[in-house]
Amino acid sequence: MKLSVPVTGRAAAAVAVAAATLFTSGSIAGAAPAPEAVAAAPDLPVANVKAHLTQFQSIAAANGGNRAHGRAGYTASLNYVKGKLDAAGFTTTVQSFTSGGRTGYNLIADWPGGDTDQVVMAGSHLDSVTSGAGINDNGSGSAAVLEAALTVARTGYQPTKHLRFAWWGAEELGLVGSRYYVNNLSSANRARISGYLNFDMIGSPNPGYFVYDDDPAIEKTFKDYFAGIGVPTEIETEGDGRSDHAPFKSAGVPVGGLFTGASRAKTAAQAAKWGGTSGQAFDRCYHSSCDTTSNINDTALDRNADALAYAVWELSE
Repeated sequence: MKLSVPVTGRAAAAVAVAAATLFTSGSIAGAAPAPEAVAAAPDLPVANVKAHLTQFQSIAAANGGNRAHGRAGYTASLNYVKGKLDAAGFTTTVQSFTSGGRTGYNLIADWPGGDTDQVVMAGSHLDSVTSGAGINDNGSGSAAVLEAALTVARTGYQPTKHLRFAWWGAEELGLVGSRYYVNNLSSANRARISGYLNFDMIGSPNPGYFVYDDDPAIEKTFKDYFAGIGVPTEIETEGDGRSDHAPFKSAGVPVGGLFTGASRAKTAAQAAKWGGTSGQAFDRCYHSSCDTTSNINDTALDRNADALAYAVWELSE
């Protein structure tokens, strides 16, 4: 499904000023120079996001059925993502840490250019639990962040701010990878991060549309997107503090993100506005072996991936 993206903020202002200039001058030749247009956020093809999920599923199947911390399936997942980013022109860094007697890895990808004193980050955890492939939790976020990064490269996007993307290890063991990353930043480098956007479980099969309310500006950015496509949202509470935004927030970094629900049951009121089945978990395969490519709602994945891209473009202008 192709979703329209509302033109807001500086982009809307540029369009309005340009239109007014043309109207009052009567001719293009007589018009004052229009403001430079701001690049509109692209639609992320959900088929591309799902192709990454298929790869994660294949990796799990070839490596004991999971992509968990310290296991071969996690390393293969990281290598898949890194290979795509390296080929697209990102500068990638693999950061290692130890948890539970096993070595874990974070993958950080920087897009060259932009003001490195103003860094916009988007991230997701790449590890699954040991009981399954973890395609919604959290292949969905990882695949969407990857596709957004590849779209930055494909479109040659050159934002004012610096873009950084991240895939975290050992989230399922207590946010270990993201906490390690944040704790090992200097205070100056932490201060350079103007916002961290987190995407954890964004394709739940019985989905809700939940927006983090940790930072008002980031929250408004996501709400504006969903309002523009006519999808109501609620404040995220089920996973509050339980995903990789928490270490950033604790360090004073503005954070935000999206979520489609886990083991909590959808209420009748939520089913009335979002569809789906009331009384059933948003993701009844949460942390279990049935969290496969069959455990994804394509519409939710599509909408959230496009909201991700919208926020990255809007906040990095």
